[in-house]
Amino acid sequence: MKIYTKKGDKGQTQLFGGASVFKSDLKIQTYGALDELSSVLGLVRAQEGLQDPLKQSLLTIQDHLFRFGSELALSAGKTLLCTPITSSETDWLEQQIDQMEKDLEPLKNFILPGGCLVAAHLHLARTVCRRAERELVALNQLENKREDLLKYINRLSDYLFVASRFSNKAQGVLDIPWVSGRL
Repeated sequence: MKIYTKKGDKGQTQLFGGASVFKSDLKIQTYGALDELSSVLGLVRAQEGLQDPLKQSLLTIQDHLFRFGSELALSAGKTLLCTPITSSETDWLEQQIDQMEKDLEPLKNFILPGGCLVAAHLHLARTVCRRAERELVALNQLENKREDLLKYINRLSDYLFVASRFSNKAQGVLDIPWVSGRL
């Protein structure tokens, strides 16, 4: 099977199930942002110094994102061939957040993205996640997506924020507090 099909040469692509849409369609932009987020998480997973439980959790999240994107890429009236994202995946994220926060000092300031390389990339993932969330909200206004998807993506950005702080602490790097007018 060749990687190129030439079917998208005029700016269109097919959803799962065969419906053809423009590549600029909000649905494509939304699951494209999820794909971008998964790629950033792959970059994080490749980093030296990433703790094993976090590395495995990020792999689980990448699976979630593929399932999430598969649902968004589905043509109307077609059946999803994988397990949909439900409240159990959001509950799992919350458990992961709670576990990491046990070892963290409570925040007293906003923090700037950065710190160790793993944390900096997790902050990048968080911002891509927030963009995907904004696109999902816009798509939801047009197509009324399942509430489980909205909850999951919102909680995922919280997870990525806490994971960045957790990674800084694990590597002995302090979070960078934002102080107005510091410079």
